[in-house]
Formats: sequence, structure tokens, C-alpha cells
Amino acid sequence: MAALCEEFTLCGLIASAGAGAGPGVLGLAPGPDPDRVLLTDRGRTATLYKVSDQKPLGCWSVKQDQTITCPAVCNFETGEYIAVHDDKVLRIWKDEDVNLDKVFKATLTAEVYRIHSLPHTEPLVLFKGGAVRTLDALLAAPQQEIENVISDEVIRWSEAFMETQQPVLIFTTEKNGNYFVYVQKVNPNILHKYKLEQEESSHPLSFTAYTKNKILTLLCLYSNGCVYNILMSPQQSVPEEEQILSKSLLLKIVVSDTVLKGASLAILDKDHVAVLGCLDSPPNIAKECLSIWNTKFQTLQTSKELPQGTSGQLWCYGEKFFLTHGKVLTVIVYKCETSSLAAAVGKLKDTQTSGMRTVSSYVNWNMLPEEDLASPHAQQSVTAKTESKRTLRSRRNNVAKVQRDTLTVEQLLSDIKDSSQNDIEEELRQFLSNAQMSDFQTTIGYIITGLVNRCKTEPTFYPRNCLVQLIQTQGLSYSLCPDLMAVALEKTDVHLLQLCLQQFPDVPEAVTCACLKAFLSINDDSLQGTNVNLDSVISYMDITLNDQVKKQTETVQNGFSSELMEEDSCDIHLTPKPHVVDTEELCPIGPQKAALLNAILRSAYSETFLLPHLKDLSAQQVILFLRYLQYLYIKCSENVSMDFPGMLSPTINQIMDWMCLLLDAHFTVVVMLPEAKGLLFSLHKFVRAQVRFYSELNKIEGSLQELQRIKPQKDFGLYSIEMLELV
Repeated sequence: MAALCEEFTLCGLIASAGAGAGPGVLGLAPGPDPDRVLLTDRGRTATLYKVSDQKPLGCWSVKQDQTITCPAVCNFETGEYIAVHDDKVLRIWKDEDVNLDKVFKATLTAEVYRIHSLPHTEPLVLFKGGAVRTLDALLAAPQQEIENVISDEVIRWSEAFMETQQPVLIFTTEKNGNYFVYVQKVNPNILHKYKLEQEESSHPLSFTAYTKNKILTLLCLYSNGCVYNILMSPQQSVPEEEQILSKSLLLKIVVSDTVLKGASLAILDKDHVAVLGCLDSPPNIAKECLSIWNTKFQTLQTSKELPQGTSGQLWCYGEKFFLTHGKVLTVIVYKCETSSLAAAVGKLKDTQTSGMRTVSSYVNWNMLPEEDLASPHAQQSVTAKTESKRTLRSRRNNVAKVQRDTLTVEQLLSDIKDSSQNDIEEELRQFLSNAQMSDFQTTIGYIITGLVNRCKTEPTFYPRNCLVQLIQTQGLSYSLCPDLMAVALEKTDVHLLQLCLQQFPDVPEAVTCACLKAFLSINDDSLQGTNVNLDSVISYMDITLNDQVKKQTETVQNGFSSELMEEDSCDIHLTPKPHVVDTEELCPIGPQKAALLNAILRSAYSETFLLPHLKDLSAQQVILFLRYLQYLYIKCSENVSMDFPGMLSPTINQIMDWMCLLLDAHFTVVVMLPEAKGLLFSLHKFVRAQVRFYSELNKIEGSLQELQRIKPQKDFGLYSIEMLELV
């Protein structure tokens, strides 16, 4: 069984150069670790992203008059990045490099098609003429002559594998409607050439391949919706003459009279493949879908419509799909379980709670959305009728008793529409404690969507306890319930917003700024007694301090307050000495608001999308937020570790990043405001002192390292006094 899980946006896409060109991606490659990917756009830029944070870690561009023509990849052996611009110019750089014009450069004699990087081996360079070189051999002699393996053929696709600890590269070419397959073994250097069997009235759209037990399997997706399976065994030491490959039908994913356009195919495991493409079946409107198919039982497992359109490019790394959707690059998490007949036909135990229906492979994709919505109730009804005809009276009684005791997701969704809040809360508690859910995340998403939809249509209905309980299951994301935070903002439910910010990894920047604006607008007094998690502030802030500020700033006489002096019988009145409290040592906001702002500071964001929304903050809100960030920065600097303890507290880097973002978004306003001058002067003074302190430390760093080097390693026992002379 397979399912599509949470979805989030990794980044926005820049429009390609040229009239009428839309946003595009030249390539996407895995980064140095599973949580990083390297994105190359159809222009001048390669960007390294951290997927879990949706945050760019590095960005490198070529000159204005240059264009990257080969997607950047990571060399897993050295940790360096490799790309080609203007077809022949090879560039190699590291994370710390900033300007690609100053990194390693090698000009080659032939045009490069792709660079393939594999773990535990040197990257392979495939030239447009079909020749293959290892990167080491190419760098040893960049001006070496590159032969042409193919003639008048155009490379359409390529991929590299490890077979018996040796790299193997496969690529397909096209010439006058004929398709050829080349398999290149590097060590020893052997090239096999095959010709694909022609298909009438259809042509290949996408290729993918894998190797197992020395057999190379090529999967081809054709425009008629058929996926063909082609087996090759390139083990001969001497390549034979051109062979014609016969293909066998593996899967048919569309009905007749339907044309598949701009599609991509990806292998997920031995029984599942993913298809991304546009179905054009006149007179219906073309629809673009992402779907997962079970090749073993010929069934559609799940699908998702993409209304904003897609470029047809699909990448799959670490159980995540990467695809273009409109003007953004979208990430969709998926999962595939062991294939069984029960799961493939939707009869696995408790599959009705998964919210996913599987259908026959010969299906009209245009009917999928409507069928998916109606399937749980229809399936349950048919099953109930069949069961009632075939079972004895005693069995029917037992089944009825079980149904009364066990609440299904359909019953719960039905009750959410018209039951009272108390009844829904009790049923939800019973459901979460008893349910055996095969697809927990999707089920929770259906439940919370039902609750939010009723909140939107019925203003007096707001089951806060149910919403909090569902969020605390940690099975939700923003993309599963996008209207939840909008409803919480409308109700000013700061506790629910705090939970969402802490647990949702994909909150859009616009929603994050809306929460920030709401938190800054709320008066501290109105937050007193509010159920807010204060774990992020107790490590550096006395939660009772704000209640004592007035008492601390009163005039104190000889260590006693004036109130106590009036009660004292002594008539001697001493000269008052005011107790001055440094305002920088006091938090400018209460602990509840501080905890809410900490949730904002720890949320993931992209600077490009966040900055425009930050400009919506008022000048007073900006000053208040800057003062709180200054307070946090000073408190952080007091710790040796430069960070607060605990998992929910912001880090020094997050504090500095937000301070810089605020100043970037409101620099003119902050400079012109009279009340901001003292704050800016204080920040400048503090940062200058920090810079001076670290400069002094840098001066003695060399001496300390030298002492550590020359100091003899002797055992001085439990106690000793040493005199070290610094010259």
C-alpha cells in the first residue's frame, strides 16, 4: 500500500529567460546529506537547500552573460560541487566559496550533457556526443580529445548505477523517431548499443531504470499511458552488434482515446512506481496529476491533482517527491508499504480510516477526485449489504455490537457536522484511544478539516479542546489543514497558534507574519492567565518579574520602602537613594508574549518570501520586537555556550537573523523614528563591545595554541603550580 502524506513548498522558482518562458528547473540533485538538495535553475544560479527547514544554505551564480547548461551535482567523495556553464566550462567549488568566478575552472573540448555522481566512486561526465569520462581522468587532461560515439542522435535521458562495485551509465537517444539505448561500463571500458522496438501511434515520454542481480531493467512510459518493461544483461566482455530490445507491458495507466503529455516516471520500490503527467482526453479539460501505482497488482494506490500545473519534471529522494507546481518547487512526502493483495484492492484491515481508495488500473483519471470523495461511504454501504445477505442472524448481531462499540472515521465525520462540542470531544477521545489506523496522518487530517469547515460556517462553534488534542498527536502539518491557523487567528487563540508554530514544519511566511503581528498587538495584561507554554522562557526570565517591576522602581530609603517607613515608629528620615534599574536588564514584554514570540523565532522561513510580509508591521511593533530581540541577545551573551538551554528556546543565530531581517525590512523607518535612536545606539554599543572582546581573544589565540604545542605532557599529580611566560 502507498500513500501521499504531507506537502510543503521548498522555494519559489524564477522565470526562465526568454519571451513567454515560465519558471523552470534545470536539475535537482541530492546534497551531501539526505536533508539537503542542490537545485539548478534554467539560468545562472545553483542553490543548496535544507529540506526540513525549507531554507537555502548557499547560493552560487555565474556571470551575467553566462548560463549554466549542466545541472550542479555534489561529489560525495570530496564534498565539492560541480557544474558546467556555456556547455564546455567546468566549475568546482566548496561550501565556503562565494564567487564562482574565482573557483576552479577547466575548459573542455566537447559539450557536456550531464554529470552523474555516485557514492564511493568518481563522478562520471557524459558528453553530448555519447563519450563518457571519469572526472579524475578529465581533470588530468582537460584538453584531451573527446570522441563522438553517436551520430546525428540526441540524448534524451541518462542515469548511472553501481553494479558489482563498478559504475555503469545508461542513456537513451533519439533519431528520426527511432530510440536507442546505450549502456557504458567504465572499468573495463565497454559500450553496448540497443534499439528500442517501435510503437505505433505513441512515443516514449520518460525513462527510468534499476539494476538487480546483474540484470538491468529499463522502464519506459509511452504517450498512450503504457509502461513497458525491458530487460538487458550487459555482461558480455565484447559488445555485440546492435540488438533490438523487445518490451513487455508492465502497466496501463489510462483508458483509450486519452493522451499522456509531459510525463515523468519514477521507481519507488520493487512493486510501486510514480507517474507525473497531464492527461488530455477531449472534450474534457486536461488535468495534471501525481499518482502512485502498484505494478504487481495493476492498481492505482493514490493520486493528487495539481491545479496550478507542472513542468512534468519529477525527482524522488529519501521518500520525498520534488516537483514544480505553478511557480514553486513542491515537496510531497510519500510512504510505500509491503505489497499485498489485500492492500492493493483496499481490503486491508481498517483501510476505511485511511481516506484513500484504490481502483483498477484501467481507470479514467478525470473521475478520480469525485470518486475519492464518495468512496468511503459507498464502499462501507456495499460491504454492509453484502455482509447482511451472507451471514447468519447471530453473526449479524455480533457485527452490530462491534460497530456500536468501535467508532469509525466515517461515523465521527458525520457526527462532527451536527453534534454538540461536548459530544464531539467525547467521541474524538474514544476514537483516538481505540482506533487502529493504517494511515494515521491522513485520518487526522480528515477529522481536523471537518472541524475547521464547521467553524467557518458556524461562528459559534469552536471546539478548542478537540483541535488542541489533534495537534498534539503530532500527525499534522499546515498543508493538511491550511484553514486551521486562519480560524485560530480569527478567534485570537494564541495557545493554538503557538502549538501550530512549534509543530508544523511548513507554515507559510505570510501566516507566520500574521501570527507575529497578532502576538505583538495583544496587550500583556490580556495574556495574564492565558494557557501558554512557558518552557522556552523559564531558562532566562523570571515569570514573576514583571509583577514586581513597579515595586523595584519605587524610591527606596535606607533599604526600606516608603510604605514601611511610614509604619516605622522612628522619626528620623534618611536621605533617599533611588534604586536605578537598567531597562536593558528587564524584558520589555511579559513572559506569555515572550513565549509566543519565541515560537515565531524558531519557525522555518525563506528570507525571500518573509521580507515583504515583515513590512506590514507597524513602527511601534517593530521597535517592541527589536527591544525583545536585544534583550534576548544580551541574555544569550551572558552564557558561556551562547545559547539558552532547552529545546524550545531560540538560538543566538535565530535571534541575530530575525534582528537583521527586521532592520532590512524597516531600516528607513527605524532610522527616522526618535524613539528608536536610543535602541540603535544601545545595539551599536553592545555589538562594538562584543567585537572588541573577540578581537582581544584573537590576539592571544596564537600564543595559547603555541603553548599547547610546546607544553610537555607530564603527570604532575593531583596538584601543581606552573608559571608560563608570554613573550
